[in-house]
Amino acid sequence: MAAPTVAAIETTIFRLPMHGELRWGSQSSLAEARHVLVTVTLSDGSTGVAEAPPRPTIYGETASTITAIIGEELAPRLVGQPAAVAWARMQPIRNNHTAKGAIDMAVHDALAQSGGQTLATYLGATQERVRVSYILGIGDRDEVLAEAERVVGQGVRVLKVKVGRDWADDIARIRDLQAMFGTRVDLYADANETMPAEDAAWRLDALRELGLLYCEEPLPVEWIRARAALRGGNHLPIIADDSAFTARDLHRELELDTFDILNIKTPRTGYTESLAMAARAAAAGKGIMVGSQAGSAIGTARAALFAARPEIAHPSELSFFLKLKEDICTAALRIVDGELALADAAALLIDPARLREMRVPVP
Repeated sequence: MAAPTVAAIETTIFRLPMHGELRWGSQSSLAEARHVLVTVTLSDGSTGVAEAPPRPTIYGETASTITAIIGEELAPRLVGQPAAVAWARMQPIRNNHTAKGAIDMAVHDALAQSGGQTLATYLGATQERVRVSYILGIGDRDEVLAEAERVVGQGVRVLKVKVGRDWADDIARIRDLQAMFGTRVDLYADANETMPAEDAAWRLDALRELGLLYCEEPLPVEWIRARAALRGGNHLPIIADDSAFTARDLHRELELDTFDILNIKTPRTGYTESLAMAARAAAAGKGIMVGSQAGSAIGTARAALFAARPEIAHPSELSFFLKLKEDICTAALRIVDGELALADAAALLIDPARLREMRVPVP
């Protein structure tokens, strides 16, 4: 039987309201999830879906640019071509991370279906449950603490606390969280590149003394030597995220030994490059976690199937769906004692009626 080719690629913009705004870094915020659902159909009728989350302040993409680049550049390069080489054929188009990532994940989903496999098996998942973390943004302290109490009540046991706009307030918020939850909940920080170089070492020491697990991207990405020196000081395990968008970035970071744990976000590197990055990081002795890039339930499910691979042991960001008031899937994901069941993620399907209701018309 001939290898299946890509028959069609469709995009649907949808919007989901949120419980409050997510704020991070020096000025980034997210008030609603306005994402793009990407559907890939193969020549044998198999279909796959994935979610592209626009992040203008991170990748420079919007829902409109994602649909445009797919329609004008990516789909024409892929339709009629073997699905197995889709990722390679997209690479001449630079950047547009989540547009390419969503197509790649949807292609994997379709290829698994074409081969009579589950996507989990196709990706090499071995864990039945994955430990999750929840992103707790910057904001009014009472509102942040109330949000933390709500999600811990929904099963979360690890909080990723955004810091970086006001150090004194950051520390006070962390102490409040520890007073609320004690040892029931683990904490780590995400500075989103906001720490001053002269203060980073003692701030990481302070976070270590408070018992935090690690800190994500304390310094600006371009300060490469300073980041390498900071990691060499062994103050607190450092997570690479913004500094390792791609496999090419990861090569540089491993050469300079700038981090301890790699945060792989499948929405921006798809499954193809994410698998290569995971293998490279594991071979270098680095820890690995998975980020969902603030995805809805379907994006979370796609990331969770990857996070169930054997080399991924750190808690992954697979609970943002708790911040959404609505969703487009047939069922709700659940977190039980800090973990997400892989079977629940694997069974998740798009609800066509809900998608129609949440769809954003394209002019």
